[in-house]
Amino acid sequence: QVQLVESGGGLVRPGGSLRLSCAASGQTLSQYVMGWFRQAPGKEREFVAAITWTHGSTDYAASVKGRFTISRDNAKNTVYLQMNSLKPEDTAVYFCAVRLLRGTLYTGWGQGTQVTVSS
Repeated sequence: QVQLVESGGGLVRPGGSLRLSCAASGQTLSQYVMGWFRQAPGKEREFVAAITWTHGSTDYAASVKGRFTISRDNAKNTVYLQMNSLKPEDTAVYFCAVRLLRGTLYTGWGQGTQVTVSS
């Protein structure tokens, strides 16, 4: 079973940048897709971005495309989410999770990291 730990959240002004990290352990990731999700107060959790571990293929929510970049470091078993041009509506708790390449269900949710965009 994969264990995930997120880090890198914080308070940033609108237009600023943050980089989130998701460190994975417990299992090899070659058959997995790593995803980032977020949940704002009073809202449902929503998909942000995903990357296939082996080939590095990426997918983004329309709301973050062009501003956020997901990447992975195979040697460190870590996935990153570089967030640029942040907006107040990006404020949320950000989570990472995994699913099998041929699966649909994300599991192994981390504890989340808070991102607050405010002046």
